[in-house]
Amino acid sequence: MSTQNLLVELFVEELPPKALRKLGDAFSSVLAASLKAQGLTSEASVVTSFASPRRLAVHVTQVAAKAADRSVQQKLMPVAVALDAGGNATPALLKKLAALGADASAVPNLKRAPDGKAEALFLDSMVAGATLAEGLQKALDESLAKLPIPKLMTYQLGDGWSDVKFVRPAHGLVALHGGEVVAISALGLTAGRNTTGHRFEAGVSPIVLSDADSYEKQMAEQGAVIASFDARRAEIVRQLQAAAAPLGLTPIDDEALLDEVTALVERPNVLLCQFEPEFLGVPQECLILTMKANQKYFPLLDAKGKLTHQFLIVSNISPADASAVVQGNERVVRPRLSDAKFFFDQDRKKTLESRVPGLDKVVYHGKLGTQGERSERVRAIAHAIVNQLRMATVPYTAEAKDEFEVLDAKAQQAARLAKTDLLTDMVGEFPELQGIMGGYYARHEGLRDGVAIAIEDHYKPRFAGDALPRNHTGTVVALADKLETLVGLFGIGQLPTGDKDPFALRRHALGVIRILVEKNLPLDLAALVESALPAFGELIANPAEALLIFMQDRLAVTLRDQGYSAQEVDAVLALAPQRLGDVPRRLEAVRAFAALPEAASLAAANKRVSNILKKVEGELPSAVDTGLLKEAAEQQLNAALAQIRPQADSLFEQHDYAASLRALAALKAPVDAFFDGVMVNAEDAALRANRLGLLKNLHEAMNRVADLSRLAA
Repeated sequence: MSTQNLLVELFVEELPPKALRKLGDAFSSVLAASLKAQGLTSEASVVTSFASPRRLAVHVTQVAAKAADRSVQQKLMPVAVALDAGGNATPALLKKLAALGADASAVPNLKRAPDGKAEALFLDSMVAGATLAEGLQKALDESLAKLPIPKLMTYQLGDGWSDVKFVRPAHGLVALHGGEVVAISALGLTAGRNTTGHRFEAGVSPIVLSDADSYEKQMAEQGAVIASFDARRAEIVRQLQAAAAPLGLTPIDDEALLDEVTALVERPNVLLCQFEPEFLGVPQECLILTMKANQKYFPLLDAKGKLTHQFLIVSNISPADASAVVQGNERVVRPRLSDAKFFFDQDRKKTLESRVPGLDKVVYHGKLGTQGERSERVRAIAHAIVNQLRMATVPYTAEAKDEFEVLDAKAQQAARLAKTDLLTDMVGEFPELQGIMGGYYARHEGLRDGVAIAIEDHYKPRFAGDALPRNHTGTVVALADKLETLVGLFGIGQLPTGDKDPFALRRHALGVIRILVEKNLPLDLAALVESALPAFGELIANPAEALLIFMQDRLAVTLRDQGYSAQEVDAVLALAPQRLGDVPRRLEAVRAFAALPEAASLAAANKRVSNILKKVEGELPSAVDTGLLKEAAEQQLNAALAQIRPQADSLFEQHDYAASLRALAALKAPVDAFFDGVMVNAEDAALRANRLGLLKNLHEAMNRVADLSRLAA
């Protein structure tokens, strides 16, 4: 069957920029999937998505004018209902056939087949393939219905009576199969071949598309529009780099900003602008944020990552003389930077300490009190964390004692002041700067640098891939802050559900996990959670069990995302290791063990031992009675354990988990011989208990690093 390429374009008013990429991908993917499901495209068909501020479009190759006819088998009804005692069609069957366009002549050709406990009749028939007009209409309707539209708007059509609901008013529809228009309609529009280019710079209006394949070229040459989102984005990146390179500067790296700007222009034109250098006295995070968030500009950084007074804009027009555009943008950004400078100057007139009482007037949560009360809880939890670190320090010297006293004092001060920047004008204007501004204001006041850094870092990591706190004080306060959030909200039943996580508890849990793992802290997770409970008094119920399960699940997801297999992760986490810093080393050890030739046999034996021991009632002897070892195989296994286990345990205590598991690999031969030649469940009770005790020792020896039975196929 001959095929041609297809183009569909919906021309609309300016689409929401933050949603444009998703809208374009959804429009093309759903429409193409529907065409494929109807048999109008093939596996070889290529789908190309287009999305600009004023259009959604899709190009699909090898689209048939009509889908092939196909045979279908349709269930009619149970045989007992369809045929009478003489095997003749009942009125119910004839009525069903008539509804399907068949008559009594079809009865002899009906097929019988089992259907559950009964037998049913089935009708084989040929269904005519959909025409492109029919199939494309269905595909377009489905695509529009499934667009991830943040909010629908209602507008009137040209007749003045009809209403249409869509993300933005639509003004044009194109549908071309090769060079022919496909007769479809949507949103009160009838498909044609005319579209509109750039709002100001199109060379032709309307643009008359000659065929489906000329769309991208005609839009660029006649319409001054780069229709492809990805191509337009790449062009912006090229121009940004070309403008910055001669200056020895680098545009700020911000993927979300790049996507948003790509969704705001149809033909980008990057221009260089600047502001007065005196504004650089304001923290660069403030200036960068106001330029990015409010103006969609690209700040320029020097080789050391410091903000300069120059920046790049992406214009949607390309005048011969761009000076008016440059001057206009420089004039617009100046008041924004002046506001940031004013906020910074005003905020520094009050100390962070003077703002502490104000936290008692800021509600944190209706059931958990104010930010002031929350800060006190964070202080208490930070103190408990320092105590746990102190107890884990061996040897605990006089020097270590002094260091912990200093750490505790710094953590207490940082926790007390960490939330005070929420009351500043700058953070009130830019909530994203909380913590960051607290660090600046702390340094301005002359607070010791460790405290200032801790105030700045206590929110870290803020997102996946973010840096961890830079010093010990920041680490302690960051852990305390996240634990206070997790314990408090779990304690009042505010758990995440499905994709809803309004308090970002998954992010907080991952933050705790990353700090414990990547900093390899000698802290027990369960003990950490328990140590946070006293800070809440009678305010909450004890959420430790649910919270630890939640943290374990988050850890498992994270580890699988890092490339570890589900088996490897299950094997390690089955033991619920509380010192999370050990987990990566355990995983690497398990991976290395699994590659050994002895691994499969030992994992299977371990699983067998686990199953045997699960069925045992009562306590088993901790020591094996060598006098009851009757068979040579059990004597050899006991001897091998006595020789190998001390070595494996010693390596385990040194945290050399890979070597510990390698040592255990030597048990393969005696373990195999034991199961080949020894009856565990002997009739003699003493003999049976002794053999079970031997298996218990084997199980304990083999499962210190991980539950190796989880590696069994």
